[in-house]
Amino acid sequence: MFDFYMPTRLIFGAGALEKLNKTAKLGKKALVVISNGKSTKVNGYLDRTTAQLEKAGVEWALFDEIEPNPLKSTVERGAAAARKHGCDFIVALGGGSVMDASKAIASMATNDGDLWDYVCGGTGKGKPLAKAPLPIIAITTTAGTGSEVDEYGVITNPDTHEKIGFGGDVRLFPVVAIVDPELMTTVPPKFTAYQGFDALFHSTETYICKGANEMSDMVSSTAIKNIGVNLAKAVADGNDIEARTAVAWANTMSGYAMVIGGCTSEHSLEHAMSAYHQELPHGAGLIMISLAYYERFIEAHVCDERFVDMAKWLGKADASKPEDFLTALADLQKACGVYGLKMSDYGITADEFGTLADNARSAMGGLFTRDRVDLTREDCIRIYQKSFA
Repeated sequence: MFDFYMPTRLIFGAGALEKLNKTAKLGKKALVVISNGKSTKVNGYLDRTTAQLEKAGVEWALFDEIEPNPLKSTVERGAAAARKHGCDFIVALGGGSVMDASKAIASMATNDGDLWDYVCGGTGKGKPLAKAPLPIIAITTTAGTGSEVDEYGVITNPDTHEKIGFGGDVRLFPVVAIVDPELMTTVPPKFTAYQGFDALFHSTETYICKGANEMSDMVSSTAIKNIGVNLAKAVADGNDIEARTAVAWANTMSGYAMVIGGCTSEHSLEHAMSAYHQELPHGAGLIMISLAYYERFIEAHVCDERFVDMAKWLGKADASKPEDFLTALADLQKACGVYGLKMSDYGITADEFGTLADNARSAMGGLFTRDRVDLTREDCIRIYQKSFA
């Protein structure tokens, strides 16, 4: 059984950004949200986007403060900027952090109170949005989160050390998503790998979760296959537009997979890590815990055949046992130059394991309910231990 509702209009393919002017008229003035880095401006993506808006007769204001692992305080400033400039829709131009933050900005631009009033889980109050959020156009410049086609964002509250999913309201699905692989050719190899593995794990988690179904199996398998064949190519040559397109397709499919199926506790474990270590790239955190994480489920023999499937899709054609998935996963990490990442590389210390385990289970405890085997606090600590050094 599944419930399929994906209202976002998707414009996909090389050159898709040039279609923006035909779909951009969601209001009179847009808040263009980008990261606090230089790439969107230096590579000309901001100028190209605003030119498309102007061609559509849309005025715009810029908010360029979104950091990796976006903070609650940044979202609040973005919402204030949208109100100050009289913006009636959002254009999110960037990677997953920008799109995630934009959903929260869109919500807080029209609703009173504190963002955490509307967060479900952790210390959030779980209130529904009283007023419709601003509509969103999502233009992704990376292939990692699938956030362009889902209704969730992940925001960090440093005061409570919670990195937690926000959203779930169907009004937060972007109205339009533009996925143009040409905008991804400038992503450096290391971050191409980090982002690609994030997309991969969205789909591997979905494929082994309790809620897996016919529709989620279709899109998650498509994502895994495309990443298995093409991610290392995109890492090796960022200008390989065929590989970039395939990884971008996998990314968008992983977004669909999460909505129809759902992630598991792997994401909870990583969110705890980057909640305490803001500088840790989300994809890197997932990579460093992935082998120990999946080993736990393979040892429990909860879905052996599904691990064999995924091993084959990642390139191990002769896979016959679930352990072959670990080999295939390690091989892909080696091919992408990210094998052997350790928690200690980012300043995480061994005395944090209990705190991280508790945080994962409290802030993002809902994802644990999707696991096919119960992951105890001790299991979480063991995964961290194996991933440490």
